[in-house]
Amino acid sequence: MPSPEPVGRVRAEASPAGARSPFQWLLAKEVRELIASKSYWLLLLVIGALVGHAFITSVNLYAEASGIGGGPSALSQGLSPLEGIVVPTLGAYDLAATLLFPFVVIRLFAIEKQTGELALTLQAPARFSTSVMAKTVALSAAWLVAGIAGVAALALWRGMGGHLDAGEVATVAIGHLLRGLLTIGIGAAAGALAASAASAAIIALTITLGTWALDYVAAARGGAIASVAEYTPSAALRVFEHGEVRIATVLILGILGVVGLAVAAEWLQEGRPPRRRVGGAIGAVVIGAVCCVAAGQLRATWDASEDRRNSFLVADEAALRQIRQPLHVTVYLAAEDPRLADLERGVLAKLERTMPEVEVTYGATSRSGLFERANDHYGEVWYELGGKREMSRSTTEPIVLETIYGLAGLQPPTPVAVQPYPGYPLAKRSAAAPWFFFLAWPLAVAAAWWWGNARPSRAPR
Repeated sequence: MPSPEPVGRVRAEASPAGARSPFQWLLAKEVRELIASKSYWLLLLVIGALVGHAFITSVNLYAEASGIGGGPSALSQGLSPLEGIVVPTLGAYDLAATLLFPFVVIRLFAIEKQTGELALTLQAPARFSTSVMAKTVALSAAWLVAGIAGVAALALWRGMGGHLDAGEVATVAIGHLLRGLLTIGIGAAAGALAASAASAAIIALTITLGTWALDYVAAARGGAIASVAEYTPSAALRVFEHGEVRIATVLILGILGVVGLAVAAEWLQEGRPPRRRVGGAIGAVVIGAVCCVAAGQLRATWDASEDRRNSFLVADEAALRQIRQPLHVTVYLAAEDPRLADLERGVLAKLERTMPEVEVTYGATSRSGLFERANDHYGEVWYELGGKREMSRSTTEPIVLETIYGLAGLQPPTPVAVQPYPGYPLAKRSAAAPWFFFLAWPLAVAAAWWWGNARPSRAPR
């Protein structure tokens, strides 16, 4: 006697999708749910206004720095489209991913529980994980569609004669795509665990506020907390906005998003015993944590910035890679001391990218250093390499590299003339941007909404 078919797995020939696969049928269903979702259309309307305001403001500031209207212009080397146009314009998506996109995700995962449709989905002609995958693909496509506003802004910039570097734009875009995936994971887990969409929204907002609090504590205290805070959404996005791609950051953001989806897939299977659902969710979190720890050990990075802001000179990098002994750095600077920020961004981050092994220890015990002035070591930075130690109070790149070369017994490389970053001034304002973002974009969204909801629809075959 054949064994009964398990719940949630029906033979493909019984699929209501006919010639289409179960995944295609479920994906079409989720797309229709998105089209019917008012929250998604509101997201599209608001994202156009956010991107438009950010772009217009950025272009105006960039034009003023370039000397529009006869005013004084900044040095051309300091006019980078990456930080002047791309980052602030696409930064609107960080705000949308924090405050708007979670509601779209939560609705797609919570509506089935509220309407009772979940019981039918569990009996669909596919594994339930296929349904979760269909939701993920639909939401990812929705996030990409929302990105059209950002693409349009950058196209307007190019049409004005502005410069864009493909590597820099792609790096920032990757960061926002991963930010969207993380939001999908958080929203999916919140929508699955909460009893209602309102409760799920509170959970998602609590997680967001928690990451902001972690960023604040890390900025104030540094140390191990700062190492963990490197992978909060805001901190991780800043890595891409600096033109750097870190494989550890990419993997950890992806893992966290997948863990959220796995928790949702386990918890929503209400036909299973509660103990099994809890065990599956906990197991997904534990496996995800182990994978995150392992991914955090990877140090491969790529500097995609046109001005190589994340790298030493090529000759210095070649010399530093010859040093095989581990470098230990002890920093006696408080977390709020601006010299520490200069040291970390300008030197330590580059050393960690270049040398095989760099260990940094923070010796200051207060936040501001005001009460450590009596400490004889405050302000010192000690470098230890191959059993030798040397102290320096400087946080500038040339002096730090000279100290390291001295400890390693290496002759500093001969300076090579390098073509400086030219900078790309553009003293223009965009006359078309307000018309596009505040008139054409809302009309296009309204037309798309009418086409998707008001026109007669055919039932899927």
